[in-house]
Amino acid sequence: MEPFTSHTGTAVALRRSDVDTDQIIPSDWLKQVARTGFGRGLFSEWREDPAFVLNRPEHVGASILLAGENFGTGSSREHAVWALTDYGFKAVISAQFADIFRGNSLKGGLLPVQLPSDVVGRLMALVEADPTAAVTVDLAAREVRSGDIVAPFELDNFTRWRLMEGLDDIGLTLRHQDDIAAYEDRRPSWKPVTARH
Repeated sequence: MEPFTSHTGTAVALRRSDVDTDQIIPSDWLKQVARTGFGRGLFSEWREDPAFVLNRPEHVGASILLAGENFGTGSSREHAVWALTDYGFKAVISAQFADIFRGNSLKGGLLPVQLPSDVVGRLMALVEADPTAAVTVDLAAREVRSGDIVAPFELDNFTRWRLMEGLDDIGLTLRHQDDIAAYEDRRPSWKPVTARH
């Protein structure tokens, strides 16, 4: 997982509420066994419409998604986060996230930023008026900045530290690799051990 300290990029406004994980990545994309390549399936049913916001040339390369309320509802599929990150999104800003989606995002390196709905609306209006407008999501300062908008957001200290260090659950465990190896070395040889690579 890549460390996330601060990210500045362009944003795209998805003016839809209650977007569920099946809309983010339809179930026919879940047959893949690799964790990459899901970006092609992101909102794939909606992207069949040439007028869909992600199909517009002015939003090519956008790395911040501004979403309607209650983003990420439905099933707990991690593939939704993989699709968003594989497409190139670093952060999703919304007034409300489904709890499981938010948890999957934080574990997968996608920063879900919850802001008041009026602030999200102002950001959407700003990027719709000027698609080249830079939006900064500053995890170190815990704030979003764009134009005259400066909006603080909350995130607990441990999760903030983990994202800034680029540590997923496996990365957190591997920080104790020497202790794990020392423990395994002390175990009697007839007991099972973890594989070492």
